[in-house]
Amino acid sequence: MTALVREQPFSKASAPEADWFEEWFGVDYLRIYQHRDETDAVRAIDLIQSNLPGRRIESVLDLGCGAGRHTRLLEERWWTVGLDLSMSLLRVARRETEGSPYVRADMRELPFGPDSFDLVVNLFTSFGYFDDDREHARVLGCVGAVMTPGGTLVIDFLNAAQVRDSLVPYDERIENGITIEQRRQISPDNRFVEKRITLRERGKEYIERVRLLSPKDLERMLITAGFQVVKVFGDYEGGNWSETSPRSIMFASRQ
Repeated sequence: MTALVREQPFSKASAPEADWFEEWFGVDYLRIYQHRDETDAVRAIDLIQSNLPGRRIESVLDLGCGAGRHTRLLEERWWTVGLDLSMSLLRVARRETEGSPYVRADMRELPFGPDSFDLVVNLFTSFGYFDDDREHARVLGCVGAVMTPGGTLVIDFLNAAQVRDSLVPYDERIENGITIEQRRQISPDNRFVEKRITLRERGKEYIERVRLLSPKDLERMLITAGFQVVKVFGDYEGGNWSETSPRSIMFASRQ
């Protein structure tokens, strides 16, 4: 089995300000989004299982596992490790699946050895969080380094074209007694979708900022990192991708 090492959060000594994802994916995130759609999670894992090559899967990494929604389903099929940077989300994951291996680390510095995983999944837009695309390339390089030759990487990402076309500038709702205001915009350079989340009664505000990477952008990054894209889907039912698809789901093989 995969040898796990001591948890190693990414060192940011040269950057005193925390990145948005370090601030946002905490206790408030859990309070607001505690009722995620389990049906979509099941569909995503079913899609993955039905589109794997005819080889045995012995070990899986759920990269950016959050509170373990997908990890728990993956574990029903294969031995799985969940990895995330947020200790708040990992506490929930560990509580709900006692004894399961969860690791706290930054996806830019994976604490695993070569040939550790036959399958790596990165689901529900847990990618594209960095300002510099070299950091995204670094993630893919790290993933390739811990995978077995011929292993499969699955990235379930937003559809940048659909996001640009259907962006809702403002909405609000009440969740657990908290009024949540969400303001969205495309960044002036057209490279990011930005969401400002205000918790009115708590007087708190968070930022969410994700890179608008098209399937072609992702494919270029994957090829550079030593992968070959073998399948692209537009939804969890396995539909063909188009500019109006809700998702960009890419299957890539490590060369």
